Amino acid sequence: MDEIEAKTIRKIMWRLLPFLFVCYFVAYLDRVNVGFAKLQMNSALGLSEAAYGFGAGLFFISYFLFEVPSNLALDRFGARLWIARIMLSWGVISALFAFILPISAATGISTEWVFYILRFLLGLAEAGFFPGIIFYLTLWFPSIYRARVVSLFMLAIPFSSIVGGPITGALLNIYGAGLDGWQWLFILEALPSILMGFGVVFYLTDRPTLATWLANDERNWLERRLESERQHKVSVEHVGILKALTDLRVLACAFVYFCLNAASYGVAFFLPTIIKDFGVSNFQTGLLSAVPFLFGAVGMVLLGRNSDRTLKRREHVC
Repeated sequence: MDEIEAKTIRKIMWRLLPFLFVCYFVAYLDRVNVGFAKLQMNSALGLSEAAYGFGAGLFFISYFLFEVPSNLALDRFGARLWIARIMLSWGVISALFAFILPISAATGISTEWVFYILRFLLGLAEAGFFPGIIFYLTLWFPSIYRARVVSLFMLAIPFSSIVGGPITGALLNIYGAGLDGWQWLFILEALPSILMGFGVVFYLTDRPTLATWLANDERNWLERRLESERQHKVSVEHVGILKALTDLRVLACAFVYFCLNAASYGVAFFLPTIIKDFGVSNFQTGLLSAVPFLFGAVGMVLLGRNSDRTLKRREHVC
């Protein structure tokens, strides 16, 4: 690695990763804080366990349906504006969960169905955020750096539980202004998403060509390197969308990711309830819920670094 490469990559990492880390931190927190809210929300809304589980899963149906269209929009409108739109809309919708009871009273829709609708809308609003960020990172980092960069970015997932778990548990103890703890939880954890949405507009840069914070020699090196990789991909093979979606390797990776998410979100949505049933406090529930994710954070960093060092991607997935 020459000096210009090291300097450029280091500058991009410090410029983008901390900010994107915080964005995904609040995104994941808003996505799974319903698991903690459930400790009080189910009884307040009269939700059964089945209704809660169905509503929690509705998020992923809309997320799945609108993920590709959202990323096409990101490519068209630019990462900066589209990611800001995603964060602002999901922040507002997440806050609306605190007002399920008045929404139900005003519309005549049952609390159960208001919960379902908001979970569906939350998935729609957030659709494309994670793959959009992954695509955005490919615009800035050569392929040899991407595994470690993605692993550092995805540390936001375990950290949202390590740090956010105890905070979320503590928020359940807030009461005031006619609102219970679970309602304050949704409101207070939605605010960072809304604020970060405005921050995205002013902080992120769509592409390296627009990065005034890079020196000319740094920007030129990065553009040449990324263009070289793009040309190499084109010269190897051009794959259409249908062929890509039916490729056995893609399907195998999709199946692995499906199993991973089924397990991880099952833990996120129901672990607080399981722990709470042992008779601990809300804050202790948050602390204990963070333990599995602490080990996950260590593994993500070590595996990401080793994958880039050895360039063995398949072995690390398996």
